[in-house]
Amino acid sequence: MEANKNKPLKHETKDTIEISDYSDSNLSDADDFNPEIILPLGFLDPLSPEERALMNKQVSASFQSISSVANNVSESVDEPVIVPVNKFKQFWNSGQYEACDVSHVEKETCVMDRARLHPRFLHSNATSHKWALGAFAELLDNALDEVCNGASYVHVDVIESKKDDSKMLLVEDNGGGMSPDMLRQCMSLGYSLKSNQENTIGQYGNGFKTSTMRLGADVIVFSRCRGKDGGSPTQSVGMLSLTFLKRTSKNEIVVPIIDYKKGGDCWNMIVRTSPDDWRRNLDTLLMWSPYASEEELFKEFDLIKDQGTRVVIYNLWEDDLGGLELDFDTDRHDIQIKGANRDERKIEMARNYPNSRHFLTYSHSLRSYAAILYLRIPPCFRIILRGRDVDHHNIVNDMMYKQEHIYRPARVADLVKGQSQAFANVIIGFVKDAKFHIDVQGFCVYHKNRLIKPFWRVWNAAGSGGRGIIGILEADFVNPAHDKQGFEQTNVLFRLEKRLCEIQKKYWSENCHQIGYANGKSYAKQKVQPLNKPASESGNVDNHVQPAAKIVKRVYNELAAGDDSQKTPEPLPKRRDYKQPPVSQAASSKIYHTRDHSNAAEVSQAATTKINHAQDHSNATEEIENLKKENVELREKLKKIEGVTVSNLMCELQYEKDRNAAIQTHLKNAQQKIQESDKEQETLIDIFSEERSRRDKEEDDLRMRLKDASQTIEDLAKKLKQQENRHAVSCKIER
Repeated sequence: MEANKNKPLKHETKDTIEISDYSDSNLSDADDFNPEIILPLGFLDPLSPEERALMNKQVSASFQSISSVANNVSESVDEPVIVPVNKFKQFWNSGQYEACDVSHVEKETCVMDRARLHPRFLHSNATSHKWALGAFAELLDNALDEVCNGASYVHVDVIESKKDDSKMLLVEDNGGGMSPDMLRQCMSLGYSLKSNQENTIGQYGNGFKTSTMRLGADVIVFSRCRGKDGGSPTQSVGMLSLTFLKRTSKNEIVVPIIDYKKGGDCWNMIVRTSPDDWRRNLDTLLMWSPYASEEELFKEFDLIKDQGTRVVIYNLWEDDLGGLELDFDTDRHDIQIKGANRDERKIEMARNYPNSRHFLTYSHSLRSYAAILYLRIPPCFRIILRGRDVDHHNIVNDMMYKQEHIYRPARVADLVKGQSQAFANVIIGFVKDAKFHIDVQGFCVYHKNRLIKPFWRVWNAAGSGGRGIIGILEADFVNPAHDKQGFEQTNVLFRLEKRLCEIQKKYWSENCHQIGYANGKSYAKQKVQPLNKPASESGNVDNHVQPAAKIVKRVYNELAAGDDSQKTPEPLPKRRDYKQPPVSQAASSKIYHTRDHSNAAEVSQAATTKINHAQDHSNATEEIENLKKENVELREKLKKIEGVTVSNLMCELQYEKDRNAAIQTHLKNAQQKIQESDKEQETLIDIFSEERSRRDKEEDDLRMRLKDASQTIEDLAKKLKQQENRHAVSCKIER
């Protein structure tokens, strides 16, 4: 079946009938009325054809009058008609699909490639992506895996359909493409050749289906593959359409696919079953895709050039307000999502704190998320988003005061099958904007170069503990979940989480003072100097204890040297070197205050003992006076420190009061919002109740009218029977 150069094949277009949705309003359409079906079978057998036609006309007229009355009643209602939202266009409602009974489905004569699953499974399978940007990540993974086949870029863009000018998503790469068999494997579920390849991200054979069905109701794939092992180049078109399956009431997933093979300068169709099946697949593609002719399909292949894959997602999902779920207008070089993931306060903060920009914007911006999606990008590979390259970003560049830790799993059995590395290099540090005390923290955990958990918060402290600390690691020994937005909940993950929490707590206790925070340990280092420190290293009152102890010791030595016969007194108690554990600031202040008093009491007691020995020696009088002065000064210093401690405690108390007041204000605002939402809900309930009452009233009215019409029909039937009897009697009389 040869064709001209680079021209698509000619084929006969079969007439198709679009099956519309079933509606109860069709029951009242008088044009569809068939009196021979409504009247009892054999009812008009005694009548002649002329009489039967006349009687059918009368019955049809009666039903037309009933329909006109019903239409007049519906038109006389003054209340506005509420047009319901098309739930089919919303992702979370698109799973409400009921296929017709198998016994009523017309058997198809065409044998298409099929995934033997109910169409409802496409929706339930896509619900694994609760985050739309996670679906984009799956498509980017497929393109990055094609680097080994020559891929140098992946292009994500927004295009318009020529049929209805609607927005469509385009994901295109110049990788090795897919052969006809590979495309069928891609459209199937759970089939993946990547699970045995060490350097690829995909492994479950489910990402393409979940990601495309999460972003839109339909997807069409164009793929061109160079000939392998001396074979001819091929190109294929496949469509996975939830719209097609629903509108035609399929009870299993039907995937129309057509293939071409290059012969010379033209492309010839590859017939797998019969030419009629191939053409019917093509007709299905043209009816339910954004392309109206085979020529338009070939134009898409011309954009691919030698090899590659072009994925077009259309009939994109809408939100509750009827607009698209994705935002293409806020930034013409980005794709963003609306709803709960978009926080205007964080967007404003990202402008002021550029080093924390990815933490604040990755949840709603595809450009920001794609920048940190991979730990390493091949130097020859580009991610192009709406005509502009995505700049790869390493989280390590946002850190200061960095530290590195090596984490090794507890047992070798914890390794993923085929994993050679049994450790993870954890890099932790403060974000460069941490001095502004913004709440940024978490670990970016990668698996095989792919970001699985962005900014994983492992330490949920009640206060400001851990704030500003970010980390990064690549954990290839933990299995990711099917949606690649988390890890499987195993003991390996729990131990990793526990260890990361310990690393973050230790880092906080050792370095939080560098950005203006203070906890128990850092407070002790800054405020309470050890007693064995020389006076030159600290201006604290502890340094005044040191010379007093030296004076007492000198007096003791002089007494011992002056009177050998005198009994040697007991040595002075040794001063303790206090090593304070990491406690809270308030507890540290109390311990500090108590220890200072205990040291002062010990020194004072020792000084009093030596003074009693020194009273018998006139040469120690001056030293005793100096010692008393030192003691008095020491007590005055202790009183001042007690006042400073009380002042600190009062400041902390005032801070807690202010914080409590702020929390109460937030609580009042939240309660007010809850009350407002309750009022709105009650108002909606009242509106729905009124609407339901109105509809029930209309239904009762129509039911009464239908009952009257039925009574009229029965009366007509009785009259007709009487006419038959009279006719029979007249016939007998004539005979």
